[in-house]
This record gives sequence, structure tokens and C-alpha cells, in this order.
Amino acid sequence: MATKSVLLALPLAVLATLLSLAGCATAKPIALSNDTYMISQTSAGGIFRSMSSLKTEVITRANEFAASKGKVAIPIASKESPAYPGHMPNFEYQFRLVERNDPRASGQALLPRPDVVVETHDTIKTDIHTTTKSDQTPDTYSQLIKLDDLHKRGILTDAKFAEQKGKVLDGAK
Repeated sequence: MATKSVLLALPLAVLATLLSLAGCATAKPIALSNDTYMISQTSAGGIFRSMSSLKTEVITRANEFAASKGKVAIPIASKESPAYPGHMPNFEYQFRLVERNDPRASGQALLPRPDVVVETHDTIKTDIHTTTKSDQTPDTYSQLIKLDDLHKRGILTDAKFAEQKGKVLDGAK
């Protein structure tokens, strides 16, 4: 009886090893438009396959595809789904093919992009008139409130408060 369980366990171990070494479920680049493509790849290695190696393989395939067309692949977007129980890791990569002399072909970085971009272009027309300090009349009430606050906080002495208050009231006449 023990011999049967060992014989059954051996093929299962071999099958698991073959599945982890089998690599990934790959697809050819899919055209999204006349110059934009996507490659999506799911790893059959499960948790034993690193996301970085999966990404490297997909991006390498995109670059090889571009080279076969005599062009350069520039990244547009990527989406990764890591492995968890019952789910194999997946990496999706969108790229655009451009000519080798295209300015976008050098140094294009893959940056996170928002799902929605809202742009507004409002023009506001105003007629602003300014006045010089000499045109303004001092607000007596506000000045007296400020002086009173300084006096209550102990910043101005009784004598200094009375002096400043007199100046404000004389200037208001």
C-alpha cells in the first residue's frame, strides 16, 4: 500500500516541477491601433516566478517585436497582477512603435497616468483699479480696536495707549 502512494506522489512532483518550469502563457502582441500594441503574459510558475523576471520577459518581447518592424517600442502603460493563492501573476504592457529617429524614441519613461484627465481652460476678464495709499482714508474704528487690543495684552502702557489714541482721533478730524 505504501508503494502505491510513493508511485502516485512521484508523478505529481514531476508534474508540479514541469509546470513551474513550463514558463508562461504568452500571447503575440495585439494591435490596439495602427502603431500601438499590447502584450499580456501570465506566468505558470505561480509564486515561484518573480514579477521582475515576468516584466523583463514581456518588455524584451516588445522590444524584439519593434526591432522586427525596424522601429523602437516606447512604453505607454503597464499593469501588473501579483500571484496569490488561486491566481497566477500577470503583466500587461502597452507600447507604441515609433521610428528610430523620432524624439520620443530616446529616454521615454513609463510614468503612472491617471485614469481620467480633466482639463479646463477658463479666461477671466477683469477691470482692476488700484488706489494709492494717499487716496485711502484710515479706518479710525479699526485703528482704535488694534490699539485697545495692544493695550489689553500689555504691549502698550496706559500713557502710550492714550498718546496713540489721541493721534488716531486727531487724524480722523
